[in-house]
Amino acid sequence: MRVAIIGARWPDVDIEADVLGVNNGEIVRDPGDTRDDILATAADVDVILAGPRPAFDADTIDGLNGRGIVRYGAGYDNVDVTAAREKGMEVAYVPDYGTEAVALHSVSLALALMRKITQADRLVHAGRWDLAALRPLHLPSELTAGIIGFGRIGRRTAELLIGVGFGRVLAFDDRIEVEAPGVEGALFETVLAEADLVSVHASGSAAGTPLIGRREIGLFKPGSVLVNTARGTLVEHGALVDGLRAGRPVAAALDVFDPEPPDPAVFGDVAEQIIMTPHMAWYTEETERELRTKTAEEAKRILDGQPVRYPVPEEAP
Repeated sequence: MRVAIIGARWPDVDIEADVLGVNNGEIVRDPGDTRDDILATAADVDVILAGPRPAFDADTIDGLNGRGIVRYGAGYDNVDVTAAREKGMEVAYVPDYGTEAVALHSVSLALALMRKITQADRLVHAGRWDLAALRPLHLPSELTAGIIGFGRIGRRTAELLIGVGFGRVLAFDDRIEVEAPGVEGALFETVLAEADLVSVHASGSAAGTPLIGRREIGLFKPGSVLVNTARGTLVEHGALVDGLRAGRPVAAALDVFDPEPPDPAVFGDVAEQIIMTPHMAWYTEETERELRTKTAEEAKRILDGQPVRYPVPEEAP
């Protein structure tokens, strides 16, 4: 049995080794910054456990000889699934972890935006002690929250926003019917136009097509805020920059970017209107343990010749 961990963000392999029933020394690892790095480490391993940053494109996959790739996480954008299948490799992922952590981070970002916490912090550090630059602020009970994507994370985020006291919560999902206490199902355009807070939890969009581009940014309510903890590709950065300049939305919080890590300079003169966090919404000690355990369990199923719990959907590109 040979296993490689490529692009993980933790310092050890103890959890994976325990689940797989191997010694730590039997697991090789690499950041996977380039194709050559990936192939030097993982070309001949049986299964790869992959983080979100290394690029498993068709050219890289062509150089692999293993039985499968398991993505740490609920996304698989960095894996050319078609090329892997043509190579005879299983591709699995872990869509059922971290619900509470991501929802909590989303709501934390939303409240920081709506209470203008970062602006207030900068003012006090600069020696200013007034409210003029922070006006207006509003109670959640007077505001509308909008959820784009009503899967397990979107649903939990809505529950937390209701608990905070938002007067109205709208939600849109193009795959499932929105049904939850205190939540109104609405059209995509209606959510964007009526919400004071838009929180994105969609699973993905068509290749090369952001879910929120220039047309959609143009629908935002003046003075609204945007939170994206889902996928960096879902929000077109250039359109967001122009929207922030126009005040619709007036501020944003991003935990995910395309590419990662981002260059803050691409946001130019509106960078201070954006809270940026380093793709950390998923992280707590508990969710990291859950993610590592479930990913290693899927890898073990591949090694044992058993069906994985979460193969990448057949319709995935």
